[in-house]
Order: sequence, then C-alpha cells, then structure tokens
Amino acid sequence: MASTSPPDPNLETHPSGAMEVDSPVRTSPSPGLIAVAAAAMIASLYAALLYAPTDSFQGNVQRIFYTHVPAALTMYVAVTLIFFASILYLQKRDERWDEVGAAAAEVGALFGTVVMITGPLWARPVWGTWWTWEARLTSTFVLWLIFIAYLMLRAYGGSPEQVARFCAVLGIIGFLDLPIIHFSVIWWRTMHPQPVIMTEEGLGAGLPGSMLATVALGLVAALLLFTVLFRHRLRVERLSRQLLAMRRSLDLSPGEDL
Repeated sequence: MASTSPPDPNLETHPSGAMEVDSPVRTSPSPGLIAVAAAAMIASLYAALLYAPTDSFQGNVQRIFYTHVPAALTMYVAVTLIFFASILYLQKRDERWDEVGAAAAEVGALFGTVVMITGPLWARPVWGTWWTWEARLTSTFVLWLIFIAYLMLRAYGGSPEQVARFCAVLGIIGFLDLPIIHFSVIWWRTMHPQPVIMTEEGLGAGLPGSMLATVALGLVAALLLFTVLFRHRLRVERLSRQLLAMRRSLDLSPGEDL
C-alpha cells in the first residue's frame, strides 16, 4: 500500500477531506467556437478552389498559396506566443506560462509541418524541383527543427522544472529565427517569390482584390483552427499536470492507479 505525503500546495482540499484540483474546463474550446472554425474552414476551401481566379502564369497549382501562406502566418503567431510565454515563465516561474508554451508549440509544429509539405508541393511544378537550400526554405526548415527539438525535449528532457527552463530558452531562440525567415527574400537572392502581402507599397498591395480576400479568409480560418486546437491542447496539458500533482501528493508511482 502506498504511503501518503503532505498534500501538494497546488491541490485544494474538500471539506470531506478529498482533494480537488482547479477545473481546466474553462480552457476547452466552446461548441460555438468549433462551429465557427469549421464554417470558416469550409468557406476558405470554397474560396481557394472556386472563388479566387486562376493565376495566369502558375495555373491551378497556385491555389496551394491559399493554404501555404495562412499556415505560415499562423506558425508565426504560434512562435510569438511561445516567445512571450517563455519570457514570462523565466521571469515569474509560473508553470501556467509553461503550459501555454507547451500547447502553442505542439499546435505550431502542426502548422509548421503544413508549411513544409505545401511548400515543396507548390515548388515542384513551378521551380522544377521539390527543394532547394535557399535562404527562405532553409530558415523555415531550421524553425521546424526547433519545433521538433522543443517537443522531443518535452517528452524526454528529465525533471519538469529543468525541461520548462530549457524549453523556454529554446522558444526564445526559435523566435529569433522569424525575422530571418521573413526578410530572407529581401536580404539575399532566393528562388522564393518576393512578399505580396506585407509589401513596401502597403498591406496586400501585391495581390488582386479577390486573391487578397481569399488569403484573408484562409488566415482567419487558420487562426480559428489554431485557437480551437490550442485551447484543447492547453486543457490536456493542465489535466496531465494536475494528475501528476495528485499522484505526487498520494506518493503513487506512475504505474499505480489513483
């Protein structure tokens, strides 16, 4: 029979003597949010395939653009969220910020993978090659590897406190890659197209109105999907940590049942 240890300070005690934890339900995506995200994804798909005009030079393969670019911009959002969560964790040592960083990293890695898949699919018919080690592709690949390293560190890194510190530092390093990715097509000669959304002439100045509207709708859909997945992953992360805290408070080994 397992021995008991003093209750974990993060756990609350019910008047009956049973231990409780704060409910993570408030982090769950609401049915309304899920419905809106699903509707936006359907509308985005319709706009990309049927509403946006066919590109006169690239043809229908250019429609990958309406998935590739929103996924890349959403990946930027995830990296930025990880960066601020990492800074706040290192400053305050509040594990809630570590939870935010962990959740954002997992979902950000998903969008990064979409970028790494759609990019070569678009490049092959246009450039004649699946991949080239030019600046934009290489710096994006480096960021994707940082995502993978972050997740591997979470899974195999050792004590939770040490893992949280190392992941926070890695999250900050990943953020430093963002300006290199974004400005690489300006700083160096690359095969990648020049910016058509964030241009010197203004936001979206490089695209016709219908194409810009399709990209904007795709970005809204991607951000809504990110929000749904992020809130769900944050709930899972908090449930997992609360379960671990309960096991520690009861002095249970990982293989034992509560």
